[in-house]
This record gives sequence, C-alpha cells and structure tokens, in this order.
Amino acid sequence: MTPKILKEIQKRKTFGIISHPDAGKTTLTEKLLLFGGAIQEAGAVKSNKVKKSATSDFMEIERQRGISVSTSVLAFEYKGKKINILDTPGHKDFAEDTFRTLTAVDSVIVVIDVAKGVEEQTEKLVEVCRMRNIPMIVFINKLDREGKDAFELLDEVEQKLNLKVTPLSFPIGMGSEFKGVYNIWKNNLLLFTEENKQKIGKTEQIDDINDTKINALVGETHAENLREEMEIIREVYPNFNEEEYLNGTLQPVFFGSALNNFGVQELLDAFIEIAPKPQSKIADIREVKPEDDSFSGFVFKIHANMDPKHRDRIAFVKIVSGVFKRNTNYLHVRIGKKMKFSSPNAFFADKKEIVEESFPGDIVGLHDTGNFRIGDTLTEGEQLNFKGIPSFSPEHFRYINNEDPMKAKQLAKGIEQLMDEGVAQLFTLEFNGRKVIGTVGALQYDVIQYRLEHEYGAKCSYEPFSVHKACWVECDDISSDEYKEFVRVKQRYLARDKYNQLVFLADSQFSITMSQEKYPSVKLHFVSEF
Repeated sequence: MTPKILKEIQKRKTFGIISHPDAGKTTLTEKLLLFGGAIQEAGAVKSNKVKKSATSDFMEIERQRGISVSTSVLAFEYKGKKINILDTPGHKDFAEDTFRTLTAVDSVIVVIDVAKGVEEQTEKLVEVCRMRNIPMIVFINKLDREGKDAFELLDEVEQKLNLKVTPLSFPIGMGSEFKGVYNIWKNNLLLFTEENKQKIGKTEQIDDINDTKINALVGETHAENLREEMEIIREVYPNFNEEEYLNGTLQPVFFGSALNNFGVQELLDAFIEIAPKPQSKIADIREVKPEDDSFSGFVFKIHANMDPKHRDRIAFVKIVSGVFKRNTNYLHVRIGKKMKFSSPNAFFADKKEIVEESFPGDIVGLHDTGNFRIGDTLTEGEQLNFKGIPSFSPEHFRYINNEDPMKAKQLAKGIEQLMDEGVAQLFTLEFNGRKVIGTVGALQYDVIQYRLEHEYGAKCSYEPFSVHKACWVECDDISSDEYKEFVRVKQRYLARDKYNQLVFLADSQFSITMSQEKYPSVKLHFVSEF
C-alpha cells in the first residue's frame, strides 16, 4: 500500500453521535460543523416554527417534528483531519436505523442532558457499543441550565451505562451560576460570559490550579470549589489511558453547552487526538484491514428521494479497505454483477459533491436504481460478505390500503422504495395477497404515510392487524410431510417478505412455541439474516 494511502487512512475519523431525543445531538453536530468551517453561521438551531433547521435534518417531516428520523452523513476538515459524522436518530422508533449505523462507525460520542441524566434510549444504544467494544467519549450537555451535580452525573453514567469514566473537563458552577469549564486535558480555563453566548468563549491558560489568577476570573468561592473538586477527581477517577479508551474499557467525559457553543471545541480537539483511525472489519471469510490493497465496502443505509425532484435513491457505502475510484468496475457480491459508478457523492455539510476517490473510513453515496439492499458488499472481485447488519423482526403490524385507486402504481413504487431503505418491512399474505407493513416503532407509520403522499403523490390508510412477531421460516426439506402440514395449518398466517422469503406472522408467543414443538424440522428465525 502506498504511503499516500496510509497517510489518508491516518487522517480519517469516522464516528456516530448517539443520545436520547432532545439531549442536543443535532445541535452538537451543527456546532462541530461550525468549527470545521462547513457552515458559516450557527445561530442556535431555532424552534421548528422558524425555517432555519439543523443542517443534518434532511427530510421535511424531520423539520416539522424537530426529530431526526434518518441518519445523516456529514464530513468536514479540521486541523488536517478529515472527519465523518454519522448523526443518528435518537427517537426509539428509529432505533433500527441507529443500530445499523453503528456498524459503520469507528467510535462514538454519547450526548447526555445535564438535567435528565442517563435516559432509557441511551442505555440501549450504549449497550450495543459496549458489545462491539466501540470507543466512546461522553459529552454532558446543556450546562447553562439547572441540572444534576457533576459528580452525581458521573456516578449515574458509570452505574446505568456500566462504563468506567474519567473526566477530561469539569464545570465551574451550573445553570445561572455557570462560570465556565476547566479543561483537565489541556490545563486551561474556558470562561462563560452571557454576551459570548453564540461566539467561541475565551480561554485562559492555567499552569497551576492554585494560581490566584483563577480567583479573579471566577470568584473566590468557585475557585476554592474547583480546587477541592480537582482533588476528588485525582483520587477517585483513573488517569486517562489512550489504550484503554481505544479498547472500549475507559470513557473520557467532557462538559459543555452545544447550544451556546461552549466546550465543543475542547471536545473536538481531544477527539482528533485520541479517536481511532479507520478500523478492521470482520467478514465471513477473513478480517478485512483498512491497509489491504484491494477495495471493499458495505451498504449500511439506503435513502430514497434525497432530491424529491429526481426520485433518486442513494446507497451509503462505508469503505473498509483499499481505494474506491469513480468509474471503476466493482463486484456487487450478492448478485454477482460488475457495476461502475459515474457520480459517487461525498457529503460536505448540506452539499453533495462528486468525488474521484475515497479512502477507508469514508462514506460514499452511490446512486442506486434498485440494485442494493442494506448489508450488500462491494469488492474488487473477492467473494466476501461483511457480517452483523441485521434486519430485525418488527413489533408493529398494520394492513396498508390504497386510498386513491388512480395512484396504485405510485403507491406500489413508493412502498417498494421506502422498504428498501429499511424504514419498515413489507409482507404479502399468501392466502389473499394483502399487504402488511411491519415496523420497529409506531411513529414509522406516520413517516411512511407522509412520504408516500409528499414524495410519490400516493395516499394510503392503515388497518390494525394483530401479529405478535414475524418469524422467518427455514426448512431443509420442503417436500417433507411435516413442512407441508405446517404450511397447510398456518396458511392464514404465512406471508412473503420482499425478497420472497417465507415468513410466519405469529399471533402470540404461545403459537410460536407450539409450532416449534409440533414441527421440529421447521426452524423459525427472528432476524432475516440467518
């Protein structure tokens, strides 16, 4: 591998931001872009009534509801590093999108609201990162509001998220008494002043915590408190160890206020020093390293209608090894076909640009006419598949009906494209051909209805359909009497997914257990990838 490519790999940092809804994740993303010079103004991300929305919220329904419903990909340059951010939805109804995105990141920033502390959705997402040993940095946000005591928050992060933390910055006061942040990592003091709210606060270098200069800057009481707190931190928390952080066994914590642009640069400066470069990924036949000469990558997300005028679909590919070049033939492993791409996109804040070549760690958007599914692998010819990009069994099911008979074609096309994104799953009942949509969260139905109408001009309505779980059916011998009896007895509950796999839509846990006992040769799976 050439020195140039190795240098490009060293430059890249690809990370995801995860949090509970409303912890300030999208605001943090926008402020990181501000430091990267990717956006010029960062007025506070205004309320939804005002048209100026966060750069990373692409879709109209996100602007209306003020929640991120699809993962955005944003890149910027900062201090000679190329940073790729994957902003994920915090809302639990879109957790599946987030889980898949976590397969494409090398590290994670977890955002926690100072007043609410650790919330349920954060626990689930952090657990996924822990299982995969993804390095995490914790950012405790909204310090300009009244919130929990800093030590109490650190305890909560350790207990609820099962992490071992070490603070690399620490707040001086909080809420109305908030004076600033002491940056332990760089030994300096960042002062918070009201008139500085949208600007970048000024920093004072402090070589010794006992320097009386601190008293003049933040007042006697706060200065004394800070010295006591630093003593406690030295005694209670481990020193930062880069190797432990990279192994996922130690999590540094930063404090700040993204809305007021405060503490964000400290977070970013530490991040580019310590966060991992692009990592290896396990495929079915071997471990693929970024330094490998031949190109490989996988699709972790598909987005239909990035531009509603052009009905285009974009498949997001994370590059794992080698160099991806424009107009070069690559093998689409699942369908065994060679394909080349004339206009691969990179995402720079809210602009898309065509790129000539991309390196490991980068995310490329490929225009797709329906060839890709989530989890597909592209290589220079090697037959390999990356693992661990599942399609989950839905938890909500509804019949979908066409409300406008003149628009049947548009509805069919819209449903097909939205399902390819992995927003939801479509099942067609075997015995009457009715279509059932299964989702992980109920809010998905609103999103589908809204997008069908606004992007495809098709109207739909839903009817309840009581299903407990979707189980993918596998049987080695489909000519056996046992399999035939299973199909006959369960015919009202059998459907095909969009890849024509047989699915048993079980109405209760009891019915799954009984089927497994009665038809042992028929295996039932809760994930489509088995």
